[in-house]
Amino acid sequence: MQQVLVVTHPEASHHVDGRVGGWFDAPLTERGLTEAGQIAKHIRQIVPREARPQIVASDLLRTRQTADAIGTVLDTQPTFDADLREKSYGDAEGRPQQWLSERFIHPPRIGDRLNHDEGIDNSETKLEWIERVYAAVDTIEGTPTDLRIIVTHAGTANWVIAAWMRVPIQGCSYAAFNIPSGSITVLREDDMFHNRTLVDLGDRSFLHDRFD
Repeated sequence: MQQVLVVTHPEASHHVDGRVGGWFDAPLTERGLTEAGQIAKHIRQIVPREARPQIVASDLLRTRQTADAIGTVLDTQPTFDADLREKSYGDAEGRPQQWLSERFIHPPRIGDRLNHDEGIDNSETKLEWIERVYAAVDTIEGTPTDLRIIVTHAGTANWVIAAWMRVPIQGCSYAAFNIPSGSITVLREDDMFHNRTLVDLGDRSFLHDRFD
């Protein structure tokens, strides 16, 4: 049985500072570092001792810090892939959220939602974002293993799940999952039918001091 753990990084400085994340390279806060340790401890408890899982993470600092905590307890070196980054918000990154809100153009209810121009210079379209995440998942699956740990961002985790479940990219025009920061999502493929199941979405029950 193949299993994938999709981990979203916990609290980072842009969360508490009210700034746009995206590719802005914000570090984990002290609280975030504590929660990264709790995530790692929980994964250690659910991963068999003999397992040597594949750990792949976004290359931004907040996900690197989370992946390093997991890699330490599992005695496994993470690798990093820029294609697992959060959506690029271009000129808005690192600015106050209010700056983005004043300029952001919401996608239409009906129409080309994937190529929609959100009005922010140098930002990615939704399609560009999804396509690179799908490419990253395809690369990750090229390594034979029964256990994968993918450390990413709350937004990008949507497309990691969709890519792994073989949802066509056009299906992501409307599809979305409610995935919080500092969480673990469990995906499994059974050995008989090779069905891919979303077992547990965005679990944070193991955190001692949860935040919303």
